[in-house]
Amino acid sequence: MAAIDLNTIAFPTLDDAQIGTLSTFGSHRSLHDGEFLWRAGDKEWKFFVVTIGSVEISENSSGTEKIVARHDRHAFGGDVSLMTGRPALVSAVARGKTEVFEIGRQDIKRIMSERPVLGEILLRAFIARRELLVASGFQGLRVIGSGSSRDTFRIRDFLARNQVPYTWVDMDRESQVSEMLRGFGLSESDTPVIICGSEPLLRNPSTRALAELTGVRPPLAQRTYDLVIIGGGPAGLAAAVYGSSEGLATVVIDSIAPGGQAATSSKIENYLGFPTGISGGELANRAILQAQKFGAQFSSPSRVTHLAFVDDICHVRFDDDGHVLTRCVLIATGADYRKLDLLGRERLEGSGVYYAATATEAQMCRGSDAIVVGGGNSAGQAAMFLSEQTSKVYVLIRGDDLRKSMSSYLVERIEKADNIEVLAESEISNMLGDGRLEACEIRNCRTGEVKTMATSAVFTFIGAVPCTDWLPKEIEKDSKGFIKTGRSVMDSPYWTAKREPFLLETSRPGIFAAGDVRVGSTKRVASAVGEGAIAVMFVHEYLASL
Repeated sequence: MAAIDLNTIAFPTLDDAQIGTLSTFGSHRSLHDGEFLWRAGDKEWKFFVVTIGSVEISENSSGTEKIVARHDRHAFGGDVSLMTGRPALVSAVARGKTEVFEIGRQDIKRIMSERPVLGEILLRAFIARRELLVASGFQGLRVIGSGSSRDTFRIRDFLARNQVPYTWVDMDRESQVSEMLRGFGLSESDTPVIICGSEPLLRNPSTRALAELTGVRPPLAQRTYDLVIIGGGPAGLAAAVYGSSEGLATVVIDSIAPGGQAATSSKIENYLGFPTGISGGELANRAILQAQKFGAQFSSPSRVTHLAFVDDICHVRFDDDGHVLTRCVLIATGADYRKLDLLGRERLEGSGVYYAATATEAQMCRGSDAIVVGGGNSAGQAAMFLSEQTSKVYVLIRGDDLRKSMSSYLVERIEKADNIEVLAESEISNMLGDGRLEACEIRNCRTGEVKTMATSAVFTFIGAVPCTDWLPKEIEKDSKGFIKTGRSVMDSPYWTAKREPFLLETSRPGIFAAGDVRVGSTKRVASAVGEGAIAVMFVHEYLASL
């Protein structure tokens, strides 16, 4: 099979018919030499097609301008940020007398919906351009901060989970950091700081301020929706794709970033259609683009704090006092991993204690020993990923056999790995470290023996706690907090319809639940995706009955 030339996909030349189609959506613009169509950081920018002259694309993330592409006649400008509604990462400037026609973001989405063949060419080019830009050494935002700083980790984790390109400058390891900071008029006490090109932007920003800066949280375009999806994991993303593609005005609300727990997986190998596996982050990013192509909107970080019901209308309220209205809600908030019940654990979160194993966390413990706590598939995937990044990985389980809770293909790989050791019938009894994790005390549950193990990172994947403590009483839960659905809520005092509840419907008509948050769900990405898709079918049936 011939290798795919990413440059060919990224920079196609359009034919006359394609130009004719695009021109019906565009407006003409003439530019003189050196005139910018947009600059990096601009929030309002447009897709363009060159008809006369050329346009040069450059980036300045390192502080030095670098040419990354040149668009001549019948070439076009734009990338993934145009689809996601985020600020431009690069600048576009005319070279010589140039004429283009420009198309706004919403019309590009119309083209992708109404002209699927042409839309596929554009979307494939946008995705390929982002890959090439990142591979070219593009630094994006620069985060300067200490590896032992919880705020540095918080910022890096947010940027990574929201697919914002960035480079981390570790002030504990980079000898030139002090000089660099002085050049920006800053000191080490100002860190962590966000730098873009040659300009300092923010000093230890809040997550909300960071979201505003990067355009991750655009204002919602409307107040009323057909379907509000709370939670952007696999179930929520699947519902967003199917809901928006079937004409429902759909919005996804997530408290951190779309992707959910699955997005923190370094590699998913048992998901249908990906024989070589796919990272959870990449799978989520593809799903987000797919949903946005069909018109779904996203708002994150946005935390839903309450649902209020007035007749058939649900008021979905946010922690910033905002709210939207809808007739249907899908609760897909998933579940979080339980936290170790250890004194001092909280102060080490983000500086040695982690709940995901991605490149962000791996940078914190490269060359050291790592401990993975848990015996499920997430723990197994984390152990395999970390074994390539660290000297040694210890997998701690309370039981006596890993095969009781983990898929056999992962168990076999762990058993064959030279630098992974399974410690059965074991648990962490204490964590040591001043400001950053330095060691753990490991207790054998059978013998009571305790030994101290030096480590800079503990990855916890133990059990699941559903994210449902914010729900009103009208949404019934079981004793563990998982949402009841289907026939189990038929006798609920809050069930007011004369019909039986739909399979994924909660005790409140029109409010559905899917994925890990639901009682009896199968904790697999594929099943969550299936439930999200099925939920949309029930949404249509519910709306048709009103």
